[in-house]
Amino acid sequence: MAGLQETVIDAQKIFLDAAIEANVQRFIPSDYSCDFTNLTEGENRNLDFRRAFHKYIDLSPIKATTIFNGAFMDLLTTDMPLILFKQHRILCWGNPNQILEFTTINNVAEFTAAAALDENTPRYLRIAGDTLTCNTFAKLLTKLTSTEYKILKPGGIGLLNFLIKVTRFFSPSKNELYPAWQGMQYMRDMMEGRIIFQKYDTHRYSNIKWTSVNEFLVTKKVNLK
Repeated sequence: MAGLQETVIDAQKIFLDAAIEANVQRFIPSDYSCDFTNLTEGENRNLDFRRAFHKYIDLSPIKATTIFNGAFMDLLTTDMPLILFKQHRILCWGNPNQILEFTTINNVAEFTAAAALDENTPRYLRIAGDTLTCNTFAKLLTKLTSTEYKILKPGGIGLLNFLIKVTRFFSPSKNELYPAWQGMQYMRDMMEGRIIFQKYDTHRYSNIKWTSVNEFLVTKKVNLK
């Protein structure tokens, strides 16, 4: 479920209350995002909505399991401004060796289905189909395209935070799900280093074949030119 407060909080409360009334034993909230448990409240609007719903669900009598999957790998060739194909650059804010987690939508769906049938899931499950840094992204794209990719680092996290504030001030777009500043908040959170997966649950279900970034990009080779 993707949306703002009326979707992530209000609509999910309806589903949760109905599940409790029907004596459902477990509830998997529609998070499917980076791990926001270590992030600062008030710095990522969309994740704040999910955090607010967590407060509601954790006070309920139902057992809950959240699945964190990093960023959706599928966005690498669409909406995520990380790989700049035309410029042959990898956009990096902060540390180029910061680990970034990516998982395909299909793999997330497979894992969620398995977790739904698992009666012993913990409160949080953390998965990553693949992990790369900006530096390893540059090497991978260089290999796949036979064209040298370099790191493009406009500045550090401090500058990115300033740009987020400026963009949000001049273009608030409060009713849009993914305004420009929201995408910048996601990029900041991925590269700032606060998202730390202490333990991966990727191999909890052995029947899942995880897609690597290399495999994913090869299937999208039309976009590598």
